[in-house]
Amino acid sequence: MTKKFGLFSEQWTPKVIAEMNDYQFKIVKLQGDFVWHDHKDTDETFFVIDGELRIDFRDGAVRIGPGEMFVVPKGVEHKPYAEREVKLMLIEPRGVVNTGEAGGERTAQNDVWI
Repeated sequence: MTKKFGLFSEQWTPKVIAEMNDYQFKIVKLQGDFVWHDHKDTDETFFVIDGELRIDFRDGAVRIGPGEMFVVPKGVEHKPYAEREVKLMLIEPRGVVNTGEAGGERTAQNDVWI
C-alpha cells in the first residue's frame, strides 16, 4: 500500500484501490480541516496508516493513530482534522460522496482508481 500512496500528492481526494461486493477500499491523504458532514445511509470506517487523525463530533472528538480504526455510525455529523499529513484507508459502500450532503469544494469524484 505504501507504493500506492506514492502515486498521488493531492489531499482530500480518496482513491479506490479495491472493491469487495458493494464496498470500496479507498486511500487518501489528509491535512487540515475538512467540512462538517454526515452519511445518512451508511457507516464510514477510517483506518489510519500513518499519522494521527482527529475526528470531531458536535459533542467531543476521537483521535486515532497508525494501525487504529474507527467507525462513524450512519447519520452522525463529523469533521476529520489532521494537524500534519495523515495517510488512511476509508471503507464504505460504492458511490458514497466524501462530503455527504454538505457538498462544496472538497467534494471528490468517486471511483478514481489507482
